[in-house]
Amino acid sequence: MISANNITLRIGKKALFEDVNIKFTEGNCYGLIGANGAGKSTFLKILSGELEPTKGDIAITPGQRLSFLKQDHFQYNDYTALDTVIMGNARLYEIMKEKEAIYAKEDFTEEDGIKASELEGEFAAMNGWEAESDAATLLNGLGIDTEYHYTLLADLDGPQKVKVLLAQALFGNPDILLLDEPTNHLDIDAIQWLEEFLITFDNTVIVVSHDRYFLNKVCTHTADIDYGKIQLYAGNYDFWFESSQLLIKQMREANKKKEEKIKELQEFISRFSANASKSKQATSRKRALEKIQLDEIKPSSRKYPYIDFRPARDIGNEVLTVEGISKTINGEKVLDNISFILGREDKVAFVGSNELAKTTLFQILMGEMEPDEGNYKWGVTTTQAYFPKDNTEIFDCDDTIVDWLMPFSPEKDVTYVRGFMGRMLFPGEDGIKKVNILSGGEKVRVMLSKMMILATNVLVFDEPTNHLDMESITALNNALIKFPGVILFSSRDHQFVETTANRIMEILPGGALIDKITTYDEYLASDEMARKRTIYTKMEEDN
Repeated sequence: MISANNITLRIGKKALFEDVNIKFTEGNCYGLIGANGAGKSTFLKILSGELEPTKGDIAITPGQRLSFLKQDHFQYNDYTALDTVIMGNARLYEIMKEKEAIYAKEDFTEEDGIKASELEGEFAAMNGWEAESDAATLLNGLGIDTEYHYTLLADLDGPQKVKVLLAQALFGNPDILLLDEPTNHLDIDAIQWLEEFLITFDNTVIVVSHDRYFLNKVCTHTADIDYGKIQLYAGNYDFWFESSQLLIKQMREANKKKEEKIKELQEFISRFSANASKSKQATSRKRALEKIQLDEIKPSSRKYPYIDFRPARDIGNEVLTVEGISKTINGEKVLDNISFILGREDKVAFVGSNELAKTTLFQILMGEMEPDEGNYKWGVTTTQAYFPKDNTEIFDCDDTIVDWLMPFSPEKDVTYVRGFMGRMLFPGEDGIKKVNILSGGEKVRVMLSKMMILATNVLVFDEPTNHLDMESITALNNALIKFPGVILFSSRDHQFVETTANRIMEILPGGALIDKITTYDEYLASDEMARKRTIYTKMEEDN
């Protein structure tokens, strides 16, 4: 068990947390939720001991081991993937290195023998002989093939490093597991593996995530951070949402009844306070009036942007034809003879572990890259707006948000543009912020403002949910569900894909395409998908 006792954290004059008391018990998985800036990651750091609170303390059951998913991708560059995972249990790794140093001595003494014996006993008690196989199992489960287990982290790519660090946090059956955005940069197979791991994990888990489906799948409880307090709910994310909304509704209804009673009492007192025969009754009602207290209903600190894509013109029957597109990048064939035709009602989710393939296809379709082979043709009635995964170059300028958006507006009116900015939570003076200093989430909201202003009938999104908080993801999700045009998009957010897409395309390793008119859940459960992927993988191995 781990508990926070009267935790207060002040940053300058602002209190991020104020007298927080909460217990996290064994056998439960807690989803820690809250608006951006509410302090979710900060609270995990306080729980882990990385950050000292201004007041209060953290108590952990004596003898229990805590593990915290680290986001420093460079800290372990000089270690192999396997060693990095085993370092998740610091004492076990220390014993292994001590043993190696002793056995490597040329002048092995009797004292060394005694020390080695002690270490071997402790090593065996910690299941040290299974350490390498356990670490390998975790790596394989997360999609790191055996050939990379002895590769230095410096030589792995970003997504592979993320998986190794996640395996490190999971290693050795920690008593308390803290996970900050564990699904970031994971492919769907790795996310599904992690879901099953956490569902069967017997100890305490506290996880921060913007993936609603993931939280619903793994969490037994929800801890909601709002206004510096943490309220605990039994149940997953959807249960929290329904419960919190119901609580507010009940408080409002109770207040309405109290207000009606107050009005009734006030009217009686006003009418009869000067009437001698009714004075006692009036006095009694005054006392009753003084006892009525309205419940304080604090508005949530969460802010939902208003996202609404409205095409300036209807789309025709001919939308997009893709014929035999192939592309090789740095010696890797990412697209192999890709062909498909889009209809006017298609909302297509591109899935699969090869992110480069999806990004490459989007860049080709948007005219930013030429294919090696094949061609594509957009219908004459179509207009496209594109949301790239990497917006670094797009915002590499000194423009203010208003100046950056103005060229995309059909009406050269600052007030018109500011209307879209207000919807996207950039009120008033926020419009003069320079785009090159915006946070990741703010840049995404500026890009969405641009896409609303363009009013196109085709939307192309490459991982739009990255950097967005739960509220913005929900707003974007709802906007795409009701969008009357065509959508092509990629996302690792399961619920986002399931509720938006009516057609699934998976680009397999090697660049081949599976194209199915189906929902995401039906696609993942389909035997045909599993069979095709198995066959293709075997073909790759044979080659």
